[in-house]
Amino acid sequence: MTLVEHLEELRRRLFVSLIAVFVGFLVAWAWSQEIFHWLEVPIQQFLEPGDKLAFTALADPFMLYIKVALLAGIFAASPVVLLQLWLFIRPGLYPHERRMVLPFLFFTTVFFLGGGYFGYRVAFPMVVRFLLGVGKDFKQVVTIQSYFAMMSKILLGLGLVFELPILVFFLARLGLVTARMMVRGLRWAILAIFIIAAVITPTPDVATQTVFAVPMILLYLLGILVAAVFGRKRRPADGG
Repeated sequence: MTLVEHLEELRRRLFVSLIAVFVGFLVAWAWSQEIFHWLEVPIQQFLEPGDKLAFTALADPFMLYIKVALLAGIFAASPVVLLQLWLFIRPGLYPHERRMVLPFLFFTTVFFLGGGYFGYRVAFPMVVRFLLGVGKDFKQVVTIQSYFAMMSKILLGLGLVFELPILVFFLARLGLVTARMMVRGLRWAILAIFIIAAVITPTPDVATQTVFAVPMILLYLLGILVAAVFGRKRRPADGG
């Protein structure tokens, strides 16, 4: 394929992905209030009985529900988006690798949704507990906009981070990384992971960053195993 053909293919895949997200958005819009009530759980468990999140502008609730529906649409449409990613990279794969579409779609979707769920159940509640503990001497007025902005960043960020083993799989199949290479670069990888965790984490404290960094380190170690098992094997040189 020429460069223009690659760009046309990319445009087509992006268009289908956007359509899938838009459909997911429309479906989620009908339950956006219920979805946000579910997303409120990580902070409601730490609030006093009767306390609610606040808003400062009349349009804030309406804009919030739009963003909630969009976030839900992204997660709901993730299998379609990931399928479009597969269809885009498929021409560069070997024939026997192109038949792995179902395992690719299954594992990428599971890891993406799993990362988001980990953020919802583990990482974000720990962030909320820490921040509310820091501000316990003050009257808290948490707005719906600031709350959702922080939560969506964590959920999407961890969803993408959890795709690391899948990325390692393809890089290993292409011969670009090996298990030995990843082991040798473990120290630098840990440093990079903590930098990424600092970017994703909305607070600068080491404890909260560690909550994000530890799963990423475990995913990197899983990537080493993936590279060792599925990496391209070097053929021994032919004897002269």
